[in-house]
Amino acid sequence: MAGFNLTSSDPSTFILMGIPGLEAAHVWISIPFSMFYIIGLLGNFTVLFVVGKEETLHKPMYLLLCMLALTDISTSTSIMPKALFIFLFDLKIITVGGCLTQMFFLHAVSIMHSAVLVAMAFDRYVAICNPLRYATIITNVRIAKLGLVSLIRAVLLILPMPLLLSRLPFCANHIIPHTYCEHIAVAKMSCGDITVNRMYGLVLAFVVIGLDLTLIALSYGLIIRAVLRISSKEAHQKALNTCTAHICVILMSYPPGLFSTLAHRFSQDIAPHFHIILSNLYFLIPPMLNPIIYGVKTKELRDKVGKYICRR
Repeated sequence: MAGFNLTSSDPSTFILMGIPGLEAAHVWISIPFSMFYIIGLLGNFTVLFVVGKEETLHKPMYLLLCMLALTDISTSTSIMPKALFIFLFDLKIITVGGCLTQMFFLHAVSIMHSAVLVAMAFDRYVAICNPLRYATIITNVRIAKLGLVSLIRAVLLILPMPLLLSRLPFCANHIIPHTYCEHIAVAKMSCGDITVNRMYGLVLAFVVIGLDLTLIALSYGLIIRAVLRISSKEAHQKALNTCTAHICVILMSYPPGLFSTLAHRFSQDIAPHFHIILSNLYFLIPPMLNPIIYGVKTKELRDKVGKYICRR
């Protein structure tokens, strides 16, 4: 215990507690978490491999799907290796620099993920509402430029977070009751005024989520209007089927993400272990299910994946 207290007072390190109150069950919790993580990696790397190998899939829609897979891989990998080390080996120490780096990558990739969903909504809008001009409006080059803009936006918006935290004085207690370095969880350990940190994080969450959701809602509003103008029920069904996978991914991404953000700030009545488990599952379940959803709903991708599996 003395060693633990000595480590926690080291100003250059933090201690990630994992899931407070469930320490005895850490090993058992690691089993489903590691399974979800591995399945997610296999699914997303399969998407990247198949799209990369098949020239017929070198299209904007599949490039966007690859971007989604990359953000899913990066999101879960930002937190799970360290979380599993905590669960399995009780390795709770993380340097301040490592903590701020983890926080930066986690939040930046989350914003990139949101931007990719917006781009996918725009892609579906053009495909349904303006199909004759789709090939000229949505090109691989434009998708690449959108990816670059998404990256720049994420970096510029998230960079102030670790910079603001690095200027704060931290108390002697460097214990973070979580499995990863979340912005507000780290800020709460400071002895200084964290009003700016709180406001910036909250405003950023609502601005990014609000703007991106507005753009997605606008795209789907125009899609619904265009679909309602089609007289054929078969055409209705075909048009809506092209959006099903994207809608499923949106529903798995935004509501849990918004809940997690708000719970970190207003979670007085939520059991800490319940909130922490949900936060981890938010970064595990969507990356695991996204490639499955697109694999099932996208015939061309499903056929190509099946071809490689049957070869084995």
